[in-house]
Order: sequence, then structure tokens, then C-alpha cells
Amino acid sequence: MTLATIDILIILFFFVLTLAIGIWVSRKSGKNTEEYFLSGRNMPWWLLGMSMVATTFSTDTPNLVTDIVRQNGVSGNWVWWVFLLTGMLTVFVYAKLWRKSSVTTDIEFYELRYTGKAARFLRGFRAIFLGLFFNVLAMSAVSLAAIKIGEVMLGLSPLQTIGIAAVITVIFSSLGGFRGVVYTDFILFFVAMIGAIGAAVVAVNLPEVGGLKNLLQHENVAGSISLLPDFSNNDVLMMLVIIPLAVQWWSAWYPGAEPGGGGYIAQRMLAAKNENHAIGATFFFNILHYALRPWPWILVALASLVVFPDLDSIRTAFPNISESKVGHDLAYPAMLTFLPTGLLGLVLAALISAFMSTISTHLNWGASYLVNDFYKRFLRPEASEKEFVMAGRVTTFLLMFLAAGMALIMQNALQVFEFILMFGAGTGLIFILRWFWWRINAWSEIAAMFSSGLISMFFAFGGYPDEWADYWRFPIIVLITTIVWLTATFITRPTPAEHLQDFYQRIQPGGPGWRKTIAQAKAAGRNIVDPHEEWTVPKGILAMLVGCALVYSTLFATGKWLFGDTGTASVLTVLAVVSAAVLLRLWRKLGTQIV
Repeated sequence: MTLATIDILIILFFFVLTLAIGIWVSRKSGKNTEEYFLSGRNMPWWLLGMSMVATTFSTDTPNLVTDIVRQNGVSGNWVWWVFLLTGMLTVFVYAKLWRKSSVTTDIEFYELRYTGKAARFLRGFRAIFLGLFFNVLAMSAVSLAAIKIGEVMLGLSPLQTIGIAAVITVIFSSLGGFRGVVYTDFILFFVAMIGAIGAAVVAVNLPEVGGLKNLLQHENVAGSISLLPDFSNNDVLMMLVIIPLAVQWWSAWYPGAEPGGGGYIAQRMLAAKNENHAIGATFFFNILHYALRPWPWILVALASLVVFPDLDSIRTAFPNISESKVGHDLAYPAMLTFLPTGLLGLVLAALISAFMSTISTHLNWGASYLVNDFYKRFLRPEASEKEFVMAGRVTTFLLMFLAAGMALIMQNALQVFEFILMFGAGTGLIFILRWFWWRINAWSEIAAMFSSGLISMFFAFGGYPDEWADYWRFPIIVLITTIVWLTATFITRPTPAEHLQDFYQRIQPGGPGWRKTIAQAKAAGRNIVDPHEEWTVPKGILAMLVGCALVYSTLFATGKWLFGDTGTASVLTVLAVVSAAVLLRLWRKLGTQIV
């Protein structure tokens, strides 16, 4: 492809704008680590919510959705739609708890909740494990998508693409810190959405496709538009719906959708002005992330089944693409080659924006772990705030270098998604219960972390019997991991009572799981229960279910309106409105101010 002058100018404008924001906020961001990693804990809900959405919209996201739709149909997206349950549980139960903790990172939480050598090890190990290994793996998947877009749309080599994108992103990220990330996310979100919608409109109206009606009736597409999987196919039903809904959403750890909140979602909740803003931000994020944003990508993916029905057609159209990078996810950037001048520049700017938004978040998030929870905690606790900020900037460069190197040897983004999902299987239940059950200790988490990882690796390298159905792999890992961590919990000493009392007094989690701690505190003449704090978890769970009904009905109503099924769409729209009204009342009963 050859870019017109207007396309180049649009792209350059967004590069310059991003760097300008990074430079503008660099002085304030460099004051101390709280400014650099949390922007002074003074961010409003709408800005943080939009930042969450922008961060989870990366160059690999439309590629991943395209890969899923081409191989499993629209209903294949249940593999990630199911994480809405986790998201809504975070909104109505965990968001206020995270904000009350006032930690700098969710890894720091380990020494707030537990104590002793095990807690210190857990904090240090997780800082390296997540901040370095998993973070680099996630960024490499994002970078891989950028490489494929550069190859297909611009004819750039992988090294050229990753070199240009990485240098600009890492300079901006290291200068602006978290404040720069959030400010640019606000702009980049709108650019990315306009680009995604524009790409969908063009793709659906290509001459080969012939409009939305013809698209939906095409023989390559008609069998792929169902929002629910084929219930007569037990394998598909188990893999896409039953196991995700019954097990996966609460048991798996995945960046951005951790049970109980965590990662860069927790980082934004911790940066909120107060508890109400933390709740508002996460709710806003879940609405946009699940209900509205997927449809432009899905439409492009469906159109690609007409234009590029198989991998051979992609190979024929783009003979210069290296064989190691050819996959169904390549169909998304392939469809973007049909964009007209002007819109092409905007869409490329949107994809670049998405890349920069996600990578900059991962860089700042990973650096926060490595600096706050390892360097500051174990190596240089006596160092100045200026040194910690400098360490954060150096770490940012290191993480980008490693992610770029790994991206050059990777092939498929879906493989990374599935690997991360399997590697965290079985750990999610601890993240949910550790706030509400005093008996969970640091050894519980250590046991879960190692057993989940080792079992996943054992299965990945041939230990899973060939005669067993593949969909049982995840539940088996969850079952074994749960048995291991529960056993570890009861054969090791509990966290000291005084430390548990301090935790309860600070967080006020409530619930029957803390009765023993409260009784011990009373026996010691200590009152740790705030009489003004009501235990709202049962109401929160009800609000979570209603919130899921709101989002799912909005998601499906949007799809049905697009597909021309006005009867079903109308019913779903009414359900969405009713759910919104019920949720509004529940929100007020939770005692939370609607920001």
C-alpha cells in the first residue's frame, strides 16, 4: 500500500500529540512514585473508565476477535464475554475495597493482608513473575499484531514496525508516567473507536460483500452469526459456554479480568479520587468494553470470510508475508487494505493509538511492580523518590526491549491468550475469597500459583491424555489447584491474629468469614468493626447479576438490530432498560453515590 499525504499527516499528528502530552506532564509525573504510578490518586471516574477501555483495546484485540469469529463464529466470543461476571463482581464488591486499601500496587496488598517471610516472598516473586514474565508476554502479543499490520498494510519488515512503534511508545511512557497514559487514553479511545467503526462500514460495503443484508446471507457467513453456540454440539457447548460460565470466570487469572480485580484495573481503581469514583470507573469500563465495542470488529471479521474465505486466499493476496505470521488473525489488517485515502490514515492512527495505549499501560504497570514491589521493597528501600522514578523509567525501556524481541519470534495472538488463561487456572477463587475469609494465608496463594503453573506446563508438554476431551483440561487444572491450595491453607499456620485485625479495621470487608477475627479482637479489648459500615456483599452480588443482564441484553440487542432481527432486538432492548432501572435502585441501596 502507498499512503497519501493526508494519511501520513494524520499519523504524524497523533505521534506528535502523544509525545507532547508525555513531555507536558513529565515534570509533575516525576515528583515521586505515587505521581509516576498513580497520578496522585486524584483521577475522576470517567477518565479512568475510558482509560480502562482504551487500554484493553489494542492492536491485537480486533485481530483476536477476527481469529475467533473466523474459526468459531460470533458465539466463539463467549470465551471472553464470560469475563463480564468477573468485571461486574469487581464493580459492586471489590472496587471500594481496593480503594480503601490505599496500596500503591495490588502486589503490595500481599503484605497488607499477610505477614512473615511467605508474604515477602509472595510479593517479591509475583512482582517479577507478573511485572516481567507475564507482562512481557502480553506486550509481545500486542506487538505481534502491530507487526502483522505493518507487514500487510505498509510493507514494513517486522523489525522496522516494532522498531518505530517501540521507540515512540517507550519515550512517551517513560516521560509521562501514569498521568500521561491516562490523558492520552482519553484522546486515543475516540480515535480508535472512530477508526474501528469506519473500517466496519467500509468492509461491509465492499463490492465483494454487497452490504449488510448480503453479508448475512452469504454462504460463508450465515452459519457464523449466531450469538449462542450450537447446543446440539456438545464439544462446542462445553468449550464455549458451560465451562466458561461454570468454572472459568471465577477461577482463571487473566490481565484486565482478574477475579476480585487486580493488575492495571486495580491500578486505576487505586488512582481514583475515592471509592465512588473507583466503582464508577469500573462500571463505565464494563459497559463499553462488553456491550458496545466488539461489534465493529465482528462485522469486519464476518466480511473477511467473504473476501478471504481461507488462509490460502490470504497467502495469495499477500505473498510477501512471512509464513510464520500467517493466521486467521491476519484477516483483520488484510481487510483494512481496502480503506480509502483519509480514512486509511485515521484507521492506521487508531491502530497505532491502540498499540500505544495498551503498551504504555503495561509498561507503567509492570514498572510499578518491579520498582515498588521489588527494587524499593528488597533492594534499595533507603533510596530517594527521585531514584525510584528514574528506576521506573529505566525499567520501562527494559520491558519494551524484551517484549519487542519476543514479538519477533511469535506467530499467533490466540495462542498467547489461551496459554495465559491456562497458566492462571484455579487461582481466581483465592483472589475472590482472600478479602472475606481470615483463614487464607500467603501459603495458600503460593501453593495455588505454583500448582497451577506446573500442572499447566505438564499438560502443555504432553501430560494430558489424548483420549480425554480437550475441554476437560481447564476444569481438571482448577480442581487439582483448588485441592492443593486448600490443603496448604489448613496445614500451615494462619496469619497472626493482630495482623488480621489490622487488616479488618482498615478495609472493613465484613461477612461471616471474619467472625473469629472480630471475636479475638473483642477478647483483647479491641473494637475493629466500624458501626457505620454495612456488609453489602449480598446486595453487591445481586447488583452484579442485574448489571450482567444489562450488559448482555445491550450486547445482544445491538447484534440483533444489526442483523435485522427487530423482534428479538426490541425485546432485548426493553430488557436492557428494565435492568438499568433495577440496577439504579440497587446501586442506591448499596449506599454508594452515583458519580
